[in-house]
Amino acid sequence: MPNELSEAEVKLNEAKIDKILEKYEREAGGLIPILQEVQETCGYLPEGILTYVSERSKVPLSRIYGIVTFYAQFSLVPRGRNTIKICLGTACHVRGAVRILEKIERSLGIKPGQTTKDLMFTLETVNCLGACALGPLIVVDGKYFGKMTSAKVDKILRTYKKE
Repeated sequence: MPNELSEAEVKLNEAKIDKILEKYEREAGGLIPILQEVQETCGYLPEGILTYVSERSKVPLSRIYGIVTFYAQFSLVPRGRNTIKICLGTACHVRGAVRILEKIERSLGIKPGQTTKDLMFTLETVNCLGACALGPLIVVDGKYFGKMTSAKVDKILRTYKKE
């Protein structure tokens, strides 16, 4: 699967990118919010779009890549429509989070940091989600699911696959 938008897709997004750039053109330090909105528009930060942002904003591409590769919130590869985050912090770990992670990996056929081929799910691990009493805990697109079991994982995945 290619990790890059086609030239036609880049062109379609240029008008959207121009509006984002105009919105922040008078703001010093506006590069991070620009990149956040561009990623929201494209689903990730493809090379062609980053080059376009660099040219239009007069910010060196090396600086943009420095920011994009420093902050974990940015992705240079396509991400799934749904993001699953599983907590591996101490409280969740002792309550079986590793077994839940293994169940999700088997069910989706991916490892943490990967995206399913159909671009439906991206799987991530985190060190703490701040809801230790609910462990083991997963979050799908910002929605918390606590006291997770293998059976609950199957039900949750089926729900999101139907959408």
